[in-house]
Amino acid sequence: MAASGRGLARAWGASRCPTWRQAHSEAGGHPKPEYDAVVIGAGHNGLVAAAYLQRLGVNTAVFERRHVIGGAAVTEEIIPGFKFSRASYLLSLLRPQIYTDLELKKHGLRLHLRNPYSFTPMLEEGAGGNVPRSLLLGTDMVQNQKQIAQFSQKDAQAFPRYEKFMNRLVSAIDPLLDAAPVDTAAFQHGSMLQRLKSLSTLKPLLKAGRTLGAQLPQYYQVFTAPIAKVLDQWFESEPLKATLATDAVIGAMMSPRTPGSGYVLLHHVMGGLEGTQGAWGYVQGGMGALSEAIARSAVAHGASIFTEKAVAKVQVSGEGRARGVVLQDGQEVRSRAVLSSASPQITFLKLAPQEWLPEGFTESIAQLDTQSPVTKINVAVDRLPSFLAAPNTPSGQPLPHHQCSVHLNCEDTLLLHQAFEDATNGLPSHSTPPTRWLEARSGMSRREMPTQTKNIFHCAMSLDQLYFARPVPLHSSYRCPLQGLYLCGSGAHPGGGVMGAAGRNAAHVVIRDLKSEGR
Repeated sequence: MAASGRGLARAWGASRCPTWRQAHSEAGGHPKPEYDAVVIGAGHNGLVAAAYLQRLGVNTAVFERRHVIGGAAVTEEIIPGFKFSRASYLLSLLRPQIYTDLELKKHGLRLHLRNPYSFTPMLEEGAGGNVPRSLLLGTDMVQNQKQIAQFSQKDAQAFPRYEKFMNRLVSAIDPLLDAAPVDTAAFQHGSMLQRLKSLSTLKPLLKAGRTLGAQLPQYYQVFTAPIAKVLDQWFESEPLKATLATDAVIGAMMSPRTPGSGYVLLHHVMGGLEGTQGAWGYVQGGMGALSEAIARSAVAHGASIFTEKAVAKVQVSGEGRARGVVLQDGQEVRSRAVLSSASPQITFLKLAPQEWLPEGFTESIAQLDTQSPVTKINVAVDRLPSFLAAPNTPSGQPLPHHQCSVHLNCEDTLLLHQAFEDATNGLPSHSTPPTRWLEARSGMSRREMPTQTKNIFHCAMSLDQLYFARPVPLHSSYRCPLQGLYLCGSGAHPGGGVMGAAGRNAAHVVIRDLKSEGR
């Protein structure tokens, strides 16, 4: 396992990553007064952005307020003697190009495929003295069909067709993840040259349409309909539908019956691992080891990463252009570009001077839907859990279902819907009630709330906050009304999850802008 806590930043910088130590040593352990680009926050997107910028010759510094890097992808010793992936815990969505471009395996990344990937034990009385049933799904389609056949032969036959249908949609969406959205602002307000250049942003969208072809209406329904409606058209057994529907509500303040929940499911199945589409896996050393590998790649090319260096505000020149940041300790660091991997609200409502942003823009940012039902509780146990549907062996050795996601009280989509209703009514259930419930009952202010109660995607992954509306319409290309300031976190396209696409895409936009400006 990787080291954790304060020791992670210190030990990793000193022994496992001498190039980071050298970057500190060159400046006497302090930031230089000027860089080409500054990145706010050392979450995985910020680190990815820094790595790409530095690879392409843009001298970059990253400033992280905490003593560890990684944001949600961090490994820490939360309970004495136990190291946890503090927030994110699985890997699948990270873009394939990032693995290769940043040479993450060379920099220490080691992965373990999660197979099987889900286990749903039934809360039922075993018939005739038999143990209750359970549904175990993995990468072996034949075994999946055998498991599903316990509940429905029809569903067992339909499952391969459903997987093929969803995989085609994933293939169509895939190109959209690796490019900035259609530049609607350029089409509306740009010069003729800018409009012509922006035509290239239509290519991924047109390619997606060609891939879907005549089935586009059916796929459109996946985006817009409640996932419960979509699954009802494919399957009849509740255990299968509920197991699949959990991916439609992860991190989202919605029910399987909420319109648009189908896209959230799609977002969680569009990844892959080691050439296996849709696969998820564990990072050896916890998710913090992924952040370490990205950071090692960045510093190997010359980037500087500073922990315990919080940014207080973005500096703006008299001409209305971002020209660096001011740290909490008062130090000014100039740069030609500022990238923020913080949420849109923190970036534009707290760090950026309000007088340089249009009122309509800041109002739109303030109105973003950031509701989240997520609380992650890390628990240390003294033995593996034993289920009535799958009892432990006498020796207590791990069984296949111990290495995958276990879905408790999720054998029916109605239970998922009821959990959502409980949360919206201020009652704790599978979903956590909004922050106001926690404030009232914990005595903590909103600022003191644990990070787990904030939105893991920075803002909701609802249809009105996706693609060219993420974070807000006309500002989805990682740029904002303040020239020189860019958004590179999960609040930008294509959204949340440990994907890295927002960081990579934003870095390429910054490089194009710097070149076009001759800077």
